[in-house]
Amino acid sequence: MARCELTGKGPIVKNLVSHSNVKTKKWMKPNIHKRRLYSDALDTFVTLNITTHAIRCIEHVGGFDKFLMRQGDDLLSKRARQLKGRIRRTFAAPAA
Repeated sequence: MARCELTGKGPIVKNLVSHSNVKTKKWMKPNIHKRRLYSDALDTFVTLNITTHAIRCIEHVGGFDKFLMRQGDDLLSKRARQLKGRIRRTFAAPAA
């Protein structure tokens, strides 16, 4: 199932509880969108599947690069970890 590539949010199972206290299992899926995000460090657009919560967090932090560098590697997808490595290398490279 769909999972956010930046925050790791995925589907969860919850119980719908009726008035008679009957519990019925239900899947809650995150609000995932395919978005093109601009990376200042790489000077390109990157397409990722992210949640609306991640979009708001990116705007709050001040950009895609800052958000990605602050995010832990255990939450990121493989593609996002590769992007983070590329961005880290461009920040570490001496300015010419």
